[in-house]
Amino acid sequence: RLVARMGRWTTGLLRSHRAESELFAAQVRRLERLAAEVRRLGTDAKWRELSELLAESPEMTDAAGSRRKLVVFTEHRDTLDYLVDRLGTLLGRPEAIVAIHGGLARRARRAAEARFKNDPEALILVATDAAGEGINLQRAHLMVNYDLPWNPNRLEQRFGRIHRIGQTEPCYLWNLVAIETREGDVYARLLEKLAQAAEDLGGQVFDVVGELTFGERSLRDLLIEAIRSGSSPAARAELERAIEVALDRRYLEDLLEARALGAEVLDTSRVRSVREAMDRANARRLQPHFIRSFFLEAFRRLGGAVSERERGRFEVTHVPARIRDAARRAGMRPPLQRRYERITFDKDRIAIPGYPLAEFVCPGHPLLDATIDVLLADHADLLGRGTILVDPSDPSDEPRVLVFVEDVVVDGRSRPDGQPSVVSRRLDFVELFEDGRSRNAGPAPYQDYEPLGPELRPAVEAALADAAWLTADALRRRALAFAAETLSRAHLEEVRRRTLERVEKIRREVTSRLRYEINYWDRRAAEIALAEEAGKTPRLNSARAKARADELAERLEARLRELDAEARLDALPPVVAGAALVLPAGFLARLAPGAVPPPDQGPKETAAVEAAAMAAVLAAERAAGFEPRDVSAENLGYDVESRDPATGRLRYIEVKGRVAGATTITVTRNEILCSLNVPDQWYLAIVEVGD
Repeated sequence: RLVARMGRWTTGLLRSHRAESELFAAQVRRLERLAAEVRRLGTDAKWRELSELLAESPEMTDAAGSRRKLVVFTEHRDTLDYLVDRLGTLLGRPEAIVAIHGGLARRARRAAEARFKNDPEALILVATDAAGEGINLQRAHLMVNYDLPWNPNRLEQRFGRIHRIGQTEPCYLWNLVAIETREGDVYARLLEKLAQAAEDLGGQVFDVVGELTFGERSLRDLLIEAIRSGSSPAARAELERAIEVALDRRYLEDLLEARALGAEVLDTSRVRSVREAMDRANARRLQPHFIRSFFLEAFRRLGGAVSERERGRFEVTHVPARIRDAARRAGMRPPLQRRYERITFDKDRIAIPGYPLAEFVCPGHPLLDATIDVLLADHADLLGRGTILVDPSDPSDEPRVLVFVEDVVVDGRSRPDGQPSVVSRRLDFVELFEDGRSRNAGPAPYQDYEPLGPELRPAVEAALADAAWLTADALRRRALAFAAETLSRAHLEEVRRRTLERVEKIRREVTSRLRYEINYWDRRAAEIALAEEAGKTPRLNSARAKARADELAERLEARLRELDAEARLDALPPVVAGAALVLPAGFLARLAPGAVPPPDQGPKETAAVEAAAMAAVLAAERAAGFEPRDVSAENLGYDVESRDPATGRLRYIEVKGRVAGATTITVTRNEILCSLNVPDQWYLAIVEVGD
């Protein structure tokens, strides 16, 4: 009897499962017919709204009628491919569409980002949330969320790609929500409340949208609940209440206040050291007009096409293949574009209201670095030949040799050609004297020197023909030993301090974001597996969810390995790039009297006068409440760096000591250039020294 009962029960169960399966299959067939009918009709409400927005919204074009750049975010790769195809057809130019998605390698993402920012023909970027973090899309100020994420934190991340410090245009964001759907109703209400809160709080609500909570539930849970509950009035009222609580004005103000307090703590602990570092960098930087004049001349000589569009801002319409190939072989990032809508050499000209955002070209930018590499490949032999220079302000009789030493810092990554990845390349200058002394000549000593006239060369060569210390091999060994011991080590420490701080910040952000995603998909895989064990057939099976978690874990591991390689810094042995014999004006005056004007000799006790002047300036700064430091030996373009303890701001003081009654003060070219870098912080102190 028991066996018979079990048989009847099993038969009934099978019939029940068969009936459920047939009902499920019938529903699937019905959905397939509906999907086929929708596809046949070609009607897509979302696409229709987007295309109308592109055609009719006045924000989409500028005053001249040209189309502005636009970012379109979507959730899924299939939707991205669909939009890329339809947008390319709509504009009639498939090349105007750029795509970024999770399937792209990091290098390809950077290339797509660079093209969207710099190529005037790249008008629309279609992206999944792979572009939601770590990418600056500030070149655009228009954004459309074609699909809305189920995590409000992603809304903040997406909008933060265009709405960021330095953006000069008002940012517009359109969210496409499917009406007459339960999910759409919840999101529409949420967006309405967000818009109202943003208006009440001056737009700041988007600073904390990622921290919103809906009681004990996430937005995802809220949306699923809306779908499951149907049109139940009680359920709709509960959902409305959850949104009202999450966007309560007092709660939002508390979140904003907490964030402001956190920023204040950061400022008070680090602002002074950061300000000092920025001040020093500004004082020692190359003047933008020197970089500009060098680049424009070199770039045009190499076949590049560039023209000025606005004052200090240029359009590059052609980057020669030689320069692009040099950048690719060297593994420079971001990859070079064939053209740039705007470039500039001055930070103040990057963002000009009403004009395209300009790419800032400075040392380290691949466009400048690749141009230099090609130029050196063509003309590096000129450095190797050497030259003779004259120091017109030096009254001494002691020639010296100025050696150009290339100093390179690499990390643990490899370039496409197998060579180490170069993090920083610097040209240092070492001066060598006959008595064995070596010293750091400063960042650009040659700017204070002049070429030797051809009429004096025979006399100079005859006078120095028997100078045994001017042997090339001996000079090279001395310069390299000094550079390795002092300059290379300081360069490595400077780069290490800057790089490790950046790498650690990226490591924290990447780990936090990917760990969140991995945990989410692990949890989803476990939930789906339980549903499968219960006989259900979820839309996404547990194997695919687990594969997604494993894929993200592999991506995290690979990214952390890459960051570890970036943090493994080392200095390559320095290399001599060239040299010049530097002759003081006093030496030439003795060698050929009357041929050159004698320099201003000053008092006989020059060293003593300078020391007295320095002591007087240091004492005066301390008496005024500053913290001065003698940096005259570093040849920086000033002698004293004086810190204001109250603000951390620095003063740069060039000290000129003269015996009372002297009528001449000489300011060198390097000193003038330094004063132009920081005109409000550079001071010339003239000290009269008595007997």
